[in-house]
Amino acid sequence: MRKKATYTIRDVAAFKEALLDWAGRFTEVVWLDSNQHQDQYSSFEAVLAVDSLTSIRTDTHNAFDALRAYQKTTQDWIFGYLSYDLKNDIEALSSDNADGLNFPELYFFQPKKLIRIKGNKVDFLYLNGVAEDMETDFSEISELKVADMESDNGPEAAKIKLRIFKDEYFKRVSRLLHHIHRGDVYEANFCQEFYVEALEIKPYATYRRLNAISRPPFAAFMRLDDKYLLSASPERYLKKMGDTLISQPIKGTARRAKDKEEDERLKKALETDTKERAENIMIVDLVRNDLSKNANKGSVRVAELCKVYSFPQVHQMISTITAEVSQAIDPVQLIRESFPMGSMTGAPKVSAMKIIEALEASKRSLYSGAVGYFTPEGDFDFNVVIRSILYNATRKYVSYSVGSAITAKAAPDREYEECLIKAKAMREVLER
Repeated sequence: MRKKATYTIRDVAAFKEALLDWAGRFTEVVWLDSNQHQDQYSSFEAVLAVDSLTSIRTDTHNAFDALRAYQKTTQDWIFGYLSYDLKNDIEALSSDNADGLNFPELYFFQPKKLIRIKGNKVDFLYLNGVAEDMETDFSEISELKVADMESDNGPEAAKIKLRIFKDEYFKRVSRLLHHIHRGDVYEANFCQEFYVEALEIKPYATYRRLNAISRPPFAAFMRLDDKYLLSASPERYLKKMGDTLISQPIKGTARRAKDKEEDERLKKALETDTKERAENIMIVDLVRNDLSKNANKGSVRVAELCKVYSFPQVHQMISTITAEVSQAIDPVQLIRESFPMGSMTGAPKVSAMKIIEALEASKRSLYSGAVGYFTPEGDFDFNVVIRSILYNATRKYVSYSVGSAITAKAAPDREYEECLIKAKAMREVLER
């Protein structure tokens, strides 16, 4: 079904920039970039999928059943996303808040052209009907000269608006704390939207600037016709490698400092922060429970607990949970049983989702959903859509959301400050 050609590339960074530039001619694009954050769970440095042969887009009704049927029918690579609001297909929930983006709830496509970078090698995996393009495309990409980011003036001045102003944020967090103190939930991730109306941006240039600031391990660029995702996500939602599942939730954030001693102090403070560790451990327990629904008995384990990793803008507390599963289990079922990810909901999950839906002021849409792919063998890898800009070009509507985990020990002013830290990179590229 697919033909493969492998080439050697001398300058991987330059080839990646040219590859993304070349992708601009297509209306269906998914680009996933690890930014050289390679570990034992990594499958490649970066991958580009473009030009759909077949596709599926749905609302929430029976969305996972439709995806299951599509994945089984294609038995090929498929790339796309799951919006947060697919929660409504899993539980008796709804999404009634303001939505300026109007993204489909689920979208996947089977790319005609798939290009995958591993080390200094690049694989072209093309469907038979376009396989004759491989040599020509490689030559064209290799010869592309990409404009320097500094030569781009960036978007027009963005007048960023808030769905919830600071005083109202404090009131809503206080209401959430009331639910926690009453025992309705232990933890809930409360999010707020920042948005700009009547703004045109250059999606590729804006993504490149956002990625340059953050250099995260799960960066993603996606285009679906007039809708775009520009994501600098540091978080993996769920990966399946053979009979192994891997989830790496993030809970716990601290700012970086230019002074090395101060930066190290901030990192150590995060490592020992009892509130942040409690948040992380609560979500680890939730993820362990989600994975255990399909895992082989006794196979769920915490490979890494509350490990702090440093990124250009923030320090993050990350845990890794793994499980072994039977190859006979449908891969879409594995996702459905753990979706949405616990790091973006809370515990207990269903109660948390009901409460945050009532308190938040905007529909999350693709924010806190997941972008990724399935392989022909039924393996998959999905990020968590955070630290991301969403853009509807027709509506000229730009949106980014941020949130934090609220627990019994939460202080509203500190949570608000954490949100601003997380929002810094998106605001920076839009106000440039």
